[in-house]
Formats: sequence, C-alpha cells, structure tokens
Amino acid sequence: MKLKQQINQLIANALTKSSISIESVSVTEATKPEFGDYQFNGIMSLAKSLKRNPREIATEVAAEIDTEGMISKVEVAGPGFINIWLDDVWLGKEAGEILNDVRVGVEEKSHPDRVVIDYSGPNMAKQMHVGHLRSTIIGDTLSNLLSFLGDVVIRQNHIGDWGTQFGMLIAHLEEIGQESGSENLKDLEQFYRDAKKRFDEEKLFADRAREYVVKIQSGDPHCLALWQKFIDISLGHCEEIYDKLGIKLTRKDVRAESSYNEKLPQVIEILESKGQLQVSEGAKCVFLKGEEVPVIVQKGDGGYLYATTDLAALWYRSEVLGAKRVSCVVDARQSGHFKQVFRVAKESGIVADDVQ
Repeated sequence: MKLKQQINQLIANALTKSSISIESVSVTEATKPEFGDYQFNGIMSLAKSLKRNPREIATEVAAEIDTEGMISKVEVAGPGFINIWLDDVWLGKEAGEILNDVRVGVEEKSHPDRVVIDYSGPNMAKQMHVGHLRSTIIGDTLSNLLSFLGDVVIRQNHIGDWGTQFGMLIAHLEEIGQESGSENLKDLEQFYRDAKKRFDEEKLFADRAREYVVKIQSGDPHCLALWQKFIDISLGHCEEIYDKLGIKLTRKDVRAESSYNEKLPQVIEILESKGQLQVSEGAKCVFLKGEEVPVIVQKGDGGYLYATTDLAALWYRSEVLGAKRVSCVVDARQSGHFKQVFRVAKESGIVADDVQ
C-alpha cells in the first residue's frame, strides 16, 4: 500500500472510532515543515454537515489516530487542521526494505495492457538528428517503465526507408562505380550530401534518380538489392548509437515505412466505403469536424502520404499485434498530425473503439 493510502486508512480508522462517517479521506503534503509531513483538512467540511465546532472534531479525531507505528506526532492547528509527522525510525526501516526489494515497492498491474510504443524512427541514409535521439531516449524509458509495471510492451521502430533519397543514392552509386562507392559508403552521410547536391543542381541526374525510384517501387531486383544495402549500412550506424545509449531496440523491432505499402490501397478503400473521403483540388482528403486543415491521404497523381502510412501502421498494431494502447513518441510539432490520424482511424473503424 502506498504511503498516502496508509495514512488515509489510519485517519479513516480514527474517524470511525469517533463515530464520524465520511465517503473518502485524502491527506495532502504539508506546505511548510513546521506543519509536519502531511495535513488532513477534511474536518472543515465535516463540521458544516455535523453542525459542530471543527476544532473540537479535529481534537477528537487526532486523539484516535494510531501513533505506535508510522506516525510519531499529531497536532491540531488553526480552526481544525490535523498536522501529521512521520516517524523517522519507521521511515528508515521502510526505505531499507524498499532498497532490498528488486521491485522497490512497486507492485505489478493486476490487469496489464498490451501496448505498442513507436519511437526513434530515424530516416535511413541520414544521420540521426536531435529529434530522433530525444524520441529514442524517451520512448525506451517509457517502454522500460511500462514493462516494469507489468504491461506487455511491443517496441516499434518506424524507420523512414522509402522515398526519393534512395533513387538519388543509387544513381550516384551507379555513376561512380560500386567498387569506389563501397569505400565512400563508410561515410553514408557525406555520400548522401554529394548525391543531394547533384540532385539539386543537375537535371539529368535528378531525372535518373526519379527513374531509380520507380524501379525500386516496381520491384527491380538490382535496385532493391542496392536499396537494402543502404538500409543495412544506415541501420548499423543507428545500432551503434543505440548501444552507446543502452537502448533496447533491435532489428526485430524495425517495422519500416515500406512494410505498409501493400496496405495503403486498402486504407483508401476503407475510407471510401465509410463515406469519409472528399476530393479537394484533386487530392483525396478526410475533413474532421472542428479541424480547419483536412487529412490528405492520396495526392492527385495517386501518390500516398505520411497520414496514409500512419493509418496502415495503426491498423497493423491494432489488428495484427493486438495492441490496446498505441503511443507514438514524436516531436510536439507532429502532435497535431497524429491526433488527426488517430481520429480518422477511430471514426473509420480502422482501429476499434477500445484502442487508446
């Protein structure tokens, strides 16, 4: 039992001995050391209902509070406040027992939840920036805490492994030659910068890069092999950072952006079947009540967006992983996006109502 609960119980017992009934007892921490460690201020409201002097009631109740164990002293102050001092010897004994307890006095939940924690989520072929590091540390800490409390925690690393940057990287690698490129790939960040510079400045190179993106998306074996090579190198760099920080994420926890590609058309079908989609300037959108900006799920050219992938991810975590709670550890600037995505998922039935 927690400390406050124990004190509340002692006061409740004292009230019963004083023939006073009350729905609940709640002590608060004392505002100043001279007022003790805890205070009970509920006598004032009791006095009104009993039509009695509050200090008189407080004195009666204080006299009935057990001071043989955890409480060393009880005093009545002001019009009817009860000040409580904890016993130092008792506190020392309790602290010693907690230190020798592997669970430090924290009980496991009687009804554990199945929880997905989505965190870290670095973009492949780029260095992890401070936002990713922040998400990584907070997400891992949250996962550890919930696991300790008894929840079944499923860690998910939603890496960014899809997009134009891989077309740029493959085009650059093919042009300089794979033998030379393999040496340059040891510094993948610089290799990315070189490819990006050419993409921005050379039209022919940019066109080739886009062609490689199409080849990746169409499943070209050669391009997919190079794409996977970039992913493996980049993940290796991330894992070095995870090891230094003591982060528990592993390759088994990686559920990449690309893994949801096949589900994206089904997400659109679900939203259409629910009558939630509207076309705005050629794009398919969901307009949520009370929100000025719609959730765009498909561009006019047929391309999908982050929201579409996030909806597919929510479906997977709910239906396949069986999560009853999903937490995404992201930058505050992304908070609005995820709140909207969660609303769309709930209102469309992509996730069940009992998923939080």
